[in-house]
Amino acid sequence: MTPEEIIQQYGPREAMEYDVVIVGAGPAGLSAAIRIKQLAAEKGNDVSVVVLEKGSEPGAHILSGAVMDPKALTELIPDWKEKGAPLNQLVTDDAYVFLSETGGARVPGLALPPFADNHGNYIVSLGNVVRWLAAQAEELGVEIFPGFAAAEVLYNEDGSVKGVATGNMGVGKDGQPTENFQLGMELHGKYTIFAEGSRGHLGRRLIERFKLDANSDPQSYAIGIKELWEIDPSRHTPGLVMHTAGWPMDEHTYGGAFLYHAENNQVYCGYVIGLNYKNPYMSPFEEFQRWKTHPRVKWYFTDDQGNVNAKRISYGARAITAGGVLALPKTIFPGGALVGCEAGYLNVSRIKGSHAAIKTG
Repeated sequence: MTPEEIIQQYGPREAMEYDVVIVGAGPAGLSAAIRIKQLAAEKGNDVSVVVLEKGSEPGAHILSGAVMDPKALTELIPDWKEKGAPLNQLVTDDAYVFLSETGGARVPGLALPPFADNHGNYIVSLGNVVRWLAAQAEELGVEIFPGFAAAEVLYNEDGSVKGVATGNMGVGKDGQPTENFQLGMELHGKYTIFAEGSRGHLGRRLIERFKLDANSDPQSYAIGIKELWEIDPSRHTPGLVMHTAGWPMDEHTYGGAFLYHAENNQVYCGYVIGLNYKNPYMSPFEEFQRWKTHPRVKWYFTDDQGNVNAKRISYGARAITAGGVLALPKTIFPGGALVGCEAGYLNVSRIKGSHAAIKTG
């Protein structure tokens, strides 16, 4: 059965009406929901806002570990400290290191450009920040539907975006309905905001349909691999931010690595590599593991005898939209908008996107 035949047999789909529908409960989507509610309250209006989140809860699909500039959060929620936002570990030191295969050289602090100075920023678990933002949104009356992925963009007769439909449930491996089949639900909005993150499947369709990238440079992408470790307290320096370039990448490959010392003897480490990566012998994941064997990195995970004395707590990977400002598409179209990494607001030179995502929301 085709999707159209399924709807004909089992439909029509139930529909819910909202003023604003938001796809994605990340920093951008939740910030948009909060700001809309704030603006409505200032004018004495009641605006209905719903946020769809494919994960089991807000933050479930957010890869933890980031250096966050708090300026956008301060604009959105000025009293975030009093409200208990999980920004606890201030950056205390920046280390930019160029690695060779056996050694490395740290760039002197005075030689670092202003955008590389992270003082005043925080090392955070972005997943925890998103959970906190979700709580703030719900306090304002935002409805959040976790566990529901938007599968389809809906359009009005005039071609403008009408809303989205969630995916069908109870579908077999062959794509056909089973005895547990349940149709997805339609969510209609006067405005629909897409905040799926990097390379969102609905966002890509919208960019193509409305030719939003007609005057933009081609977008580029990278893969970011992250791990969260608990290390020996003697190897832990709270607030230290270390970035590395060079080995094990060759001079033709875009990317780098990082090691952020958060609170509670935890470190976030990761490896970013452009998707034009061409090494036929090593995958990005294998290169990341090789990077951890470098003497300047291995020390943090081992004891004086070289034995591993750290524990990996979690890990994951995600796409990164790395094209920068020249690759930004037009972000508004009839009935909707793109925000955050859906549009590509990562500030590549600063190695930061969280504050930009919040700002766009």
